[in-house]
Amino acid sequence: MRDSPDDNLQPAQREWLAAREAPAARQAVSDDLLLAALREALAAREAVPAAFIEAGKSAYAWHHIDAELAQLTFDSLRDAELTASTRSESASIRALTYQSARFTIEVEITDDALLGQLIPPRGGTAEMRTQAGHISTTSIDEVGCFAIEPKPDSPFRLRVRSEGQPDVVTGWLTI
Repeated sequence: MRDSPDDNLQPAQREWLAAREAPAARQAVSDDLLLAALREALAAREAVPAAFIEAGKSAYAWHHIDAELAQLTFDSLRDAELTASTRSESASIRALTYQSARFTIEVEITDDALLGQLIPPRGGTAEMRTQAGHISTTSIDEVGCFAIEPKPDSPFRLRVRSEGQPDVVTGWLTI
């Protein structure tokens, strides 16, 4: 373990700090000294192990830990055998139902959009996040309806925010 934060500095960085804090304060620090310190800082940044970066990203992922997870209770694709006995042909729309302690999220995936409704109705914001990193946010009207266009082309999850309530998040789903 290092005794002080200065122990982590490279030689050029220590020299630059010493020059800044020298009794002849406010004298200009040479450009060469400053550039050497910057080169060392950038090299040190590149030397961060990938595992350390991944651990940092994972820790950040917990910043919404208070969000409630909504459980997928119905998927028309998965439960096709249950609906086959009641329909004469398969539906062109995929239907999903997510259940949380506060409300139900009904979702329909059409050819070009993701349509949803909260039951019981409430306003708020719906956010769709894909594993590719794309985020689409839309408002939920007073009847609980929302639409997100275009439909996701990679696995996605929904986050529903309503005022005064914890967020509700769905699990990842592949279309």
